[in-house]
Amino acid sequence: MARQDDILELETFLPYRLYHLADLVSREFARVYKDRHGLTRPEWRTLSGLGQCGAMTAKALGEQSAMHKTKVSRAVAELERRRWLTRSPDEKDRRVEHLALTKAGLAAYRDMVPLAKAFERELLARINELDRGALTVALDAVEAALSFTPPDADNEGVAAGDDGRRRVRQG
Repeated sequence: MARQDDILELETFLPYRLYHLADLVSREFARVYKDRHGLTRPEWRTLSGLGQCGAMTAKALGEQSAMHKTKVSRAVAELERRRWLTRSPDEKDRRVEHLALTKAGLAAYRDMVPLAKAFERELLARINELDRGALTVALDAVEAALSFTPPDADNEGVAAGDDGRRRVRQG
């Protein structure tokens, strides 16, 4: 029979709990942007990243949103097909393209911002005030503890939220 030290209980293992929680929140928020605009998670992350930051390269977008380059590429292609995004070549390096939202893409992003903020407010309202404060402190502490660890570029990251930031508390 295995000893207790030889068993890893995923339900209490912090990396698994953070991943699972981020996934639950992300899936719940996905209903909002899927119902509203028929977007996938990578498409939402791309739209929100460009909406927040303006023009970016695909590489920068992937780093900002913690997405693998193939997911970024597919999301970019779909948003371009919808005419929500444009690509323009870099003047110095033709291998690099700058991505930006079109007027229609920016309108979709602006339509989603109040919905995203309302989702976050409603989610946080389910948690009592003391626990919300503790959650913020705890998340900040985990981020600070990992701040010198570079993210794995081939991994989407445990705590990649749909807004592209590497935070568990974001949807």
